[in-house]
Amino acid sequence: MAELAGLGEVVARVPLTGHVGKSGAGLERVRTADGASYVVKRVTAESDLLHALLGGGPAREYLLWREGALDRLPAGVTHAVLDGWCEDDTTVIVMRDLGDRVLSWDDRLTAEQTRWVMGRVAALHRTFLADPPRAVAPLGPVLDQFAPHRIGAVAGADSPLPDLVRRGWTLFADLVPNDVAGAVFGVLADVAPYAAGLVAAGPVTLVHGDLATVNMGFDGDDLVLLDWAMPVLAPGAMDVARFIAGCSSVVALSREDTIAAYRAAAGPAYDETAMRLALLLGLVWLGWNKALDAAEHPDPATRARERDDLDWWVAQARTTLESGVL
Repeated sequence: MAELAGLGEVVARVPLTGHVGKSGAGLERVRTADGASYVVKRVTAESDLLHALLGGGPAREYLLWREGALDRLPAGVTHAVLDGWCEDDTTVIVMRDLGDRVLSWDDRLTAEQTRWVMGRVAALHRTFLADPPRAVAPLGPVLDQFAPHRIGAVAGADSPLPDLVRRGWTLFADLVPNDVAGAVFGVLADVAPYAAGLVAAGPVTLVHGDLATVNMGFDGDDLVLLDWAMPVLAPGAMDVARFIAGCSSVVALSREDTIAAYRAAAGPAYDETAMRLALLLGLVWLGWNKALDAAEHPDPATRARERDDLDWWVAQARTTLESGVL
């Protein structure tokens, strides 16, 4: 088999078709003649829906690595990227093979593990307060990537995601009271003022953009952050809101206690106004998914849990709207 850049002769390749990513990026595990194992990711706008929504081009993860930003991560936080390059319209990223150290949706974080994660995420945010990287995605398209008009632009993509998103927003309009639903759809229609408000609230730092358990590995005392596909410059509250929006069902710590753990660790990276805005924007990001699960998940217990979760987010959004921070 051919060589893999400077890593040596490849003697085995196995596609990772069962990975949890929904965007469509291609992953394979490769083994070289010296017995080393790597995971190789190939990102194109044609195959990766979320990459297409950010405008295509070289993958942000590759650009962030090439700039050297990932090597500036604080002690206790690391990444898996070893090499990367572009082949025409495809970005190739070579990563350490972490095996079962990468979390799946079957892994549930204890309260202690959640505080550990929040402490390391807070350290990441503190590190980049004074000197954020340049190779990041624009904030607006990351905030509204699931807006009906944006997901509709890729409706022909070879992915079930656009249809699910559109169905979810239809259900959201039916399930959520008009005051909150109207505000969420207003943000989705024109995200620019809200993106500007989030940045103005500050403090601005490097934000992972898709902080979730399935984008993490536990490697000894290190938190390995994976899939830097949507890094942005924003308050760290955005990472926390997205984490609890996507992962509260697999985290033992309550949503409020997760935020409190981050607040205690973040120091100058924390701002209460930014957190209030981020909690509204968490619903802007995943409200469609929450409504879909609350209304149509095949498991009754999951439907009930997700309806309670949706109610919590609606209450948080209403508190933000009534606070006058917008």
